[in-house]
Amino acid sequence: MKRFKRYFKKVEKLIMRPEMKVLPGQLAFFLILSIFPVFTLLGYIGSKFSLFSSSFLAVIKEVIPSNFLEVILPFVTDSQLTGNTLVVMILGFILASNGTHSLIVTSNELYHLPYADYIKRRIKAFLMTILFLMLFIFIFIVLAYGNVIVSWILDIKTLAAFHDQIYYFFLILKWPVAFFLIFIVLKYIYTVAPDARIPSKFMNAGALFATIGIILITLGYSLYVNYFSNYTLFYGSISGIIMLMIWVYLISFVLSLGIAINSTVYANYKEILNKKEKNEDNS
Repeated sequence: MKRFKRYFKKVEKLIMRPEMKVLPGQLAFFLILSIFPVFTLLGYIGSKFSLFSSSFLAVIKEVIPSNFLEVILPFVTDSQLTGNTLVVMILGFILASNGTHSLIVTSNELYHLPYADYIKRRIKAFLMTILFLMLFIFIFIVLAYGNVIVSWILDIKTLAAFHDQIYYFFLILKWPVAFFLIFIVLKYIYTVAPDARIPSKFMNAGALFATIGIILITLGYSLYVNYFSNYTLFYGSISGIIMLMIWVYLISFVLSLGIAINSTVYANYKEILNKKEKNEDNS
């Protein structure tokens, strides 16, 4: 029990550091900022394969807050990918990588590591941003709005006869599959974030905590979307956007806590290792 309390105090001490207080907000802000270049790219790909039919857009209107949809819909439906649009899209991704760059900097500070070359850090941050976005889109589509989207897909005539069976199969599988994928991706992100090689076995605790936290937060958000999305008492028509931003922030906060947990596990390991070395020297 004392060991657990000592461990908890170490994590709490890390959380109170200035960079840890700033990191969740930065991650959330730049994740939301990166949505626009992503939707521009999806809109271009969708137009080439005729993915965005009127019925599909009707489903999109059901699952995305209307105020937010009014902003992003032009990016999705515009099939023109001009040189200017491409440049803006690339700049958007680069700007969005500031969030993952902050994650790299925070990891270096918590692990007490020297910084790598700035260009290498920015390239790594850019690649991590793409990975983060893929994870974010997966969580958004499969966990938050998966029930609605799958239900729409199963309404197609050729699948209507198997609607109930496939739908319940999806409900059973989505959480364990999501848990596995989120855990693997987060463990990889936590491993590559520091500018020095730290064995991935020290990332299990933080990745597990963040995975469970993300799933619980998304489950709560999904319940809100399905049952309580008409609560507009405080924010009126923009309540959907507010809830979406809170959801992204909470996910970013949990991701930041995962770093603190991992660095504490690693610090404890080094502390035990140093004690063993001292004992061996003394003997």
